[in-house]
Amino acid sequence: MSAPVIDFHIHPVYYEKYTPSAEEFVKNNHNVEDWPAFVKKYSDADEFTSYLTDNGVDFGIVLAELSPITTGICTNEYVSEFCRGRDRLIPFACVNPYMVNDAGGEVERLVKEMGFRGLKLYPTYNYFYPNESLVYPIYAKAEELGIPVMLHTGSSVFQGARLKYGDPLFFDDVAIDFPALTLLMTHCGRGLWYNKAYFLSRLHKNLYMEVTGLPPQKLLEYFPELERNADKVIFGSDWPAVASIKSNIEAVRALPLKEETKEKILGGNAARLLKMTEW
Repeated sequence: MSAPVIDFHIHPVYYEKYTPSAEEFVKNNHNVEDWPAFVKKYSDADEFTSYLTDNGVDFGIVLAELSPITTGICTNEYVSEFCRGRDRLIPFACVNPYMVNDAGGEVERLVKEMGFRGLKLYPTYNYFYPNESLVYPIYAKAEELGIPVMLHTGSSVFQGARLKYGDPLFFDDVAIDFPALTLLMTHCGRGLWYNKAYFLSRLHKNLYMEVTGLPPQKLLEYFPELERNADKVIFGSDWPAVASIKSNIEAVRALPLKEETKEKILGGNAARLLKMTEW
């Protein structure tokens, strides 16, 4: 059985609150004239699942976001409800370490009571270094529960983002201190630190490259030896920051890589991390 196509990085189009720069970016990216109608359409989980089907996606990771300074608020409660009862939509929670008193307890609640399958953290948006002690209770609980944690690295177009928190080098500490924790470097140090992201993912068995937000046709320009790291690369679209998931998938399929490698990138590796035992 061939591996499924898994988009590991999807944001709901509905946010309780967008910052102006984030809302304007999404509107322009989709050339949306009727923004309320666009939001209404893709806030329907059945409609969105059909959209994934039309784009050749079997499963999608749907991300909560608690970044009031830079992008906005999409609550864990909203994502949980959006994905409820739909096996193809896999919810990942957000924990902003500045917004909770007991970060480890919050992770446990999100996983055990609300059914989240992983976490997405936003260092460059929430202003913390990935290796700060502030974040370690989150990692410790995620490691205990056996769920993956993905963190934003590299650049961002949104006003207020601070790139200094997005250097992949900070993952060296985290990967060493939590050897059983699956970590994903979202955007792979986009723009500034591709070599670091690649080297670190080769160095640490628990550290993965998530290539969301990078033009797929340029992956071999950014990572000339990508084939050697075939088991450590995860595909994501960053929808709605991209207009077409399908075109990104097609661009990956067009790369001069082994078919086995492309299958791993587009879903095989993600299925393994998510413990989808049927693949």
